Amino acid sequence: QVQLVESGGGLVQAGGSLKLSCAASGRTFGNKPMGWFRQAPGKERELVAAISSGGSTYYADSVKGRFTISRDNVKNTVFLQMNSLEPEDTAVYYCAAASSYGFLNRASTYNYWGQGTQVTVSS
Repeated sequence: QVQLVESGGGLVQAGGSLKLSCAASGRTFGNKPMGWFRQAPGKERELVAAISSGGSTYYADSVKGRFTISRDNVKNTVFLQMNSLEPEDTAVYYCAAASSYGFLNRASTYNYWGQGTQVTVSS
């Protein structure tokens, strides 16, 4: 059974930082895309950042220059370093992984999902 387990969410003041981690088990995603989505109340889920097995990355315009995605293919883990957080970043953040190759910036690429971790940024 494939599981993606996120950790690292929490409450932080605007301008602060958080680092999210996602550990995958049940299969290896070392050569497939992995990413982070978020969903704020009343809004659709959006792709925030993604990374290929070779290290190519995609970022939503809203987080470019503030968020950094990375991965450890040996440990089957993906990370999201979030700096200069803003209240607009408040959302549930979901880890995602793909079972086959696809475009990093397309939500349809990803077919495995974690349960989500809450990130709240206070003003």
